[in-house]
Amino acid sequence: MTFETLKLEKNGRLATLTLNRPAAMNSMNEVMMRELADCFEALNDDGNIQVLIIKGEGKVFSAGGDIKAMLNEDNPMDIDEVMVDITRFVKAIYMLPMITIAAVHGASAGLGFSLTLASDIIIAEETSKLAMNFIGIGLIPDGAGHFFMKERLGTPLAKQMIWSGDVLTGTGAKKLGLVDEVVPEGKASEQANFIAQKLLQSPVAAMIASKEILHTQKCTELTNVLKMEAVAQSKMRKTVDHLEGIQAFVQKRTPAFNGQ
Repeated sequence: MTFETLKLEKNGRLATLTLNRPAAMNSMNEVMMRELADCFEALNDDGNIQVLIIKGEGKVFSAGGDIKAMLNEDNPMDIDEVMVDITRFVKAIYMLPMITIAAVHGASAGLGFSLTLASDIIIAEETSKLAMNFIGIGLIPDGAGHFFMKERLGTPLAKQMIWSGDVLTGTGAKKLGLVDEVVPEGKASEQANFIAQKLLQSPVAAMIASKEILHTQKCTELTNVLKMEAVAQSKMRKTVDHLEGIQAFVQKRTPAFNGQ
């Protein structure tokens, strides 16, 4: 299977998936979202892979959704179609019959952070920047960001983080429980491979069975969250605040929101 925006490499029982739009900071356009869904769905049928590493090419893990694509008047992003592919890839990665490891360097923001949080094990470099920062452009988290933030933090703190859109270092995210391990700058990929090899030398089939038992119990909630996010995000994309948010982002100024 070949992709335009991803690289998938398999080596025995280990696979590595690399987000591959480095010139766009691995921001997720419609093609990447669809390819992520196709890739994770195909991996669900691959009985040979037991560990999957997810990382980003270039300077960052992922800057999130492609804001330039949102502003493209000639070929505007269809939010309803996009949400279908986001739903597909989130449900597929959540139920992957393998242990997933996110190796975060540079930045993991917005939808990129949702993808990070969907992973079983999260490694972040201490200087990396992590943010559920949809609020900055008048949107809500998607990619089941609500679900994964609540799983990691509990509802009260998840709300605070979503509403603030605060940017955390890898070290700060570790203190909150949003990542599992922090490593020095430039070491995330190396550590992910170390952990992957350690897992492959463990009774990993039993670990995968436990993951299936635990995750299956949450599937209905995950599906409901994704449905509600799709409806709400479509609504938010039509707000005055969202238009102001993306214009302010492009113009590199502070947005002036009015709650509409």
